[in-house]
Amino acid sequence: MKKSLFLFLIFCITSISAQGKRFFEGGEAILKNPVEKINLKFTSELPLVNVSINGKMYQFLFDTGAPTVISHTVYNELNLTKKHTSKVKDSQKNKQEQIFTILPEMTIDQIVFKNIGAVVINLEGPEFGCLKIDGIIGANQMAKLFWRINYSENLLEATTDLKQFSTKEYETVFSFKSHPQKTPLIESQILDKKMNLTFDTGFTGSIKILENNYDPKNGAVKSVETYGMNSVGAFGTGKPQMNYHFRVNEILLDAKKFENEIVMTGNSSLLGNEFLKKFTFIIDWQNSKIYLHRIKDNPTKLESFGFAYRFIDYKAKVVLVFQGNNIPVKVDDEIISINETSFENLDQELSCQYLLNRVEKAQNQITVKVKRDGKILEFTLDKREYLN
Repeated sequence: MKKSLFLFLIFCITSISAQGKRFFEGGEAILKNPVEKINLKFTSELPLVNVSINGKMYQFLFDTGAPTVISHTVYNELNLTKKHTSKVKDSQKNKQEQIFTILPEMTIDQIVFKNIGAVVINLEGPEFGCLKIDGIIGANQMAKLFWRINYSENLLEATTDLKQFSTKEYETVFSFKSHPQKTPLIESQILDKKMNLTFDTGFTGSIKILENNYDPKNGAVKSVETYGMNSVGAFGTGKPQMNYHFRVNEILLDAKKFENEIVMTGNSSLLGNEFLKKFTFIIDWQNSKIYLHRIKDNPTKLESFGFAYRFIDYKAKVVLVFQGNNIPVKVDDEIISINETSFENLDQELSCQYLLNRVEKAQNQITVKVKRDGKILEFTLDKREYLN
């Protein structure tokens, strides 16, 4: 499996409200059939579903790493009532005061959810806006049902009876603990450090750990150092910092051994979709179990041209570079073009097009023009594999 580095999206949201546990316990799910199949679209390494609210269709992210969320637009369209406000923290440790409300009814295919607690968040930033996400189906909402997910087949199923999903061929079982908002936490051990990883279907990467859980002087593992911002959270990016990708011979997830995985450091500890898409998995909140059946066994690769960029005010800005590899591109460079594709005079539509469909993705060599201190510089860069 190729793991091309650009910016990883992490829509992990933590409620820090003292009222959180009671608030997220409420609501119900009503099914018409023993097993309901839901129209899932796995795109840009994220699972998206269509939902209906008051007869209008919206697109929501299916995200175990967050509570249920609706946009300000949906909140205002439905004329909902504020229950309380509280500060909410995202994966980059950014905190914002947000409205908490009750969503009276939402329909996902033939499943009707009623009176679900939701956080109201601005979803108009570059990444959310380009993905056209109107909200998040969060862990507090999911926990009312059993779920079976297979990204490879765009398969998402739900039931009220776990016996509807045969678990006999699921060779790995994780036990988990939960946040008050029901987000699963997996006890893990990486490089002899014990930690909890959030089981996060809103994270496009594989395995991420807090930077203080990795010693860059550890000579037992091969690593590559980066500087800048390697992830985007619900409220934007964090501060530029040194981070690392490293390959580890063995990690333990709930005491289950996994070999030859690539781990990255950052502001949060997560298990995401680059890892999960190797499996069909069942989530059982009633018994705090996750069942996994491996469907892919391709080795993970880290390939990159040595930098990452995002679109800020319709300009492509370099936000991360690899260290120690003579990469001529620098953080804060404005990218003028890649190969024959110009990034000048962009609008919202073009910014989103180039964000979601990276022009360099299928290339092994690119020519990059950047603007730095008023000068135009041109570089030819080869894609290379790290940690091989």
